Amino acid sequence: MAMQLSKSAQARRYGFFPGCVAKESCRELFDSTMLLADRLGIELVELTAASCCGASVLNDTNRDVARVLNARTYAQAEALGLDDVITICSTCTGHMRAANKELLEDEARMTQANAILGKFGAHYAGGVRVRHLLWLLIDDIGLDKLRSMVVRPLDGMRIAPFYGCHIIRPESVNGWESARNPHSLEDVIAALGGEPVDYAGKTRCCGFHVQLEKDGIAANMVGQNMRMAKEKGAEAVLTPCPLCHLALDGYQGDAAKRWGRTDLPTFHLPQLVALALGVDPTRLGMQKHLISPGAVLEEYRLAPMHVA
Repeated sequence: MAMQLSKSAQARRYGFFPGCVAKESCRELFDSTMLLADRLGIELVELTAASCCGASVLNDTNRDVARVLNARTYAQAEALGLDDVITICSTCTGHMRAANKELLEDEARMTQANAILGKFGAHYAGGVRVRHLLWLLIDDIGLDKLRSMVVRPLDGMRIAPFYGCHIIRPESVNGWESARNPHSLEDVIAALGGEPVDYAGKTRCCGFHVQLEKDGIAANMVGQNMRMAKEKGAEAVLTPCPLCHLALDGYQGDAAKRWGRTDLPTFHLPQLVALALGVDPTRLGMQKHLISPGAVLEEYRLAPMHVA
């Protein structure tokens, strides 16, 4: 039976920065996150006036502009009385934490950012933490509490974690867990009743950004990683990043000629957690996935095939 969170946990409010992909290309990831938050008893306050984190493109072009844009987001959170900015995107996590680190460690950069923000009546005092939803689940909710809330256990489903790049590297920016030997996704999978699959590709790049430079490279990277997972017995993949979700779901077909068919359905973190915590699977947008998770969900009695 699911246990209720304490009153203090229910009242916890977080600033929410969903990022671009979850609001546009994969709206179901945003919706799944909000449904999960409701199930967890926390409030995610979307920072609706925030702009893009800058990702690689703006950061590579003008680091100062990217830093000020992120400072603007943190200022919005502070103005709302929020200490945390939660993301559901590894790329957003990495870039936003890097910008915050630069602001907090360099007075000149903070002064520069606030000089610009001041023209628009904003100010960043440096009191915001940027964290990923994955970290919130483990640090704030706790694995024991999460395990107690499961109403639809994964029943031993073999799931390959896929960290990708930006949530674990560089450790000097993120540093929440080891980049060489992370285990947070495995811990969550186990708490939900699944069986984590260990394989070499779990901390490699998904190839999403490389696809912008040359066709075919991303598909090859995805194919190799998914082949490794498949050969270790994986039946599905779990990732904390919408960009990895897009790449892993979208490029397996293109990779089949070289790496063979893998057909591993890919879940974004809030989708799978929300499913295990009892959210109606028809509300999690899994029918939009290119590689349908319907068969594996039906096999483990998690959802009828037609809903996914």
